[in-house]
Amino acid sequence: MSKKFYRSYQKKRLVNSYFSVIVSISVVLFFQGIIGLFLLNSKNVASHFKEQIVMTVYLKDSAKDIEITQLKKKIKLNPATKKVLYTSKEEAAGQYSRDIGEDFIEFLGYNPLLNAIDIFFNAEFVNTSSLSITKSEIEIADFVDEVVYDRPLVTLLNQNIKRISFILILTTTLFFMIALLLINSSIRLSIYSKRFIIKTMQLVGATKSFIRRPFIWRHLWLGFISSIIALIALSFSLWELNKRFPELEMLKKTNELIFVFLGILFLGLGISGVSTFFATQRYLNLKTDAIY
Repeated sequence: MSKKFYRSYQKKRLVNSYFSVIVSISVVLFFQGIIGLFLLNSKNVASHFKEQIVMTVYLKDSAKDIEITQLKKKIKLNPATKKVLYTSKEEAAGQYSRDIGEDFIEFLGYNPLLNAIDIFFNAEFVNTSSLSITKSEIEIADFVDEVVYDRPLVTLLNQNIKRISFILILTTTLFFMIALLLINSSIRLSIYSKRFIIKTMQLVGATKSFIRRPFIWRHLWLGFISSIIALIALSFSLWELNKRFPELEMLKKTNELIFVFLGILFLGLGISGVSTFFATQRYLNLKTDAIY
């Protein structure tokens, strides 16, 4: 009865040990994957925000239809342009009336608004120098009343993007180091509980490679299971993010997703294999008295 109880107790300890290793590695790999995705998609996110910056061209009432058409064509041919939207003064007045809840034209007796062209730019051209050049080129036309865009916002946006990119790179590097340490610690604790088995096998004549092999294969398998769990959790998180922020189109970034998913898989297998090798080697090199 006592032998049965002891075997059951040892088996339970073994299962708990493996379970703790899987949970530890899965959690670390999941967060590493999240940070990796944010790092790889930071450019796409930055581009999304940059492409929301709008430059508005206000046109004089004297502007002819042919002149407006030619200006729109000229703007569209500019490689910096992503999208052009034309809003007539009548459409602008209707929208403004809906916003304030009353017909201001009836109150004023005339429509003070101007015809306008909204220009959205490709992300790489959203900087103060490029936008200033575009603004100067459009202002040359006699029928253009004013060209405006939020210059301070553009400057602030570019500064913050550079700052956030640096922080993301630093965070990813630090978290990668933490991941290595945590996974290595979990595996070393797991191997530590079997140090007597390792030393016993060595004393009866087993070679180091023979002793190491089952430990490495077992922990590679645990690393693989942990990677799969982390990838499932990461896939669910991506699905939720895409559901909440569809404009980021994260699920369409196939290359980035493949890179991160393969990176998580190889990270789980690589760290597990290397950590197990060195952990077992440590106890193989210890003298018998030193393991107590």
